[in-house]
Amino acid sequence: MNRGIFVQGLGCVLSGIWGSGNGSTSYSNNIGTITITKVASRRVVQVAGLIMISLSLVGKAGAIFIGIPDPILGGMFCFIFPLITAVGIQTLSEICLESSRNIFIISFALFNGLAVSQWAASNPNSIKTGSTDFDSLLQILLSTGMFIAGVTGFILDNTVAGTDRERGLTERNATEETSSKIRDTTYDLPWGMEYIQKTKFFQWIPISPTYNDILNKLGR
Repeated sequence: MNRGIFVQGLGCVLSGIWGSGNGSTSYSNNIGTITITKVASRRVVQVAGLIMISLSLVGKAGAIFIGIPDPILGGMFCFIFPLITAVGIQTLSEICLESSRNIFIISFALFNGLAVSQWAASNPNSIKTGSTDFDSLLQILLSTGMFIAGVTGFILDNTVAGTDRERGLTERNATEETSSKIRDTTYDLPWGMEYIQKTKFFQWIPISPTYNDILNKLGR
């Protein structure tokens, strides 16, 4: 994830330098695609990226996608976005869903995200702090339901009392302890790993594959 965030930030910087006018971002739709197909190979993503770059250079290919009827796109959205929601709920499998504490946090966070974002979208001129730029920033954040729900859930989960089992920390810590004993090579670079493992400096760089090694030594 560290490298993913780094590359996404690098892509946005390069987009600004080249003047493309748009930022680079990851798509949550891919999570649903991986869940259905069970294919998460980086080679598949790389080949798909090359195909997309190639098609972007061909005007006729873009015309084909633009010509897709709206009902078909609507049908795809009816399937994709509920799937993303289901995958998001699936990530809560480690917590105790029988706990009234967790039920309250989840339900309140979802409702707060929907209610606040709807209010912000319906009242775009209600936020007046004296700074136009800061007003625009708050308007964007408050209009984003995922941000509001995430912040609400984060605050409540860290302030409302609960056991480690209720919060899912017991299973998470057990999983991390197991992974720390057996080094996961899934995200190793295809070349230069011998040099990276020998150089201790790379253990302190978050985007390095050996970054977790130093965290384990420090008693993560």
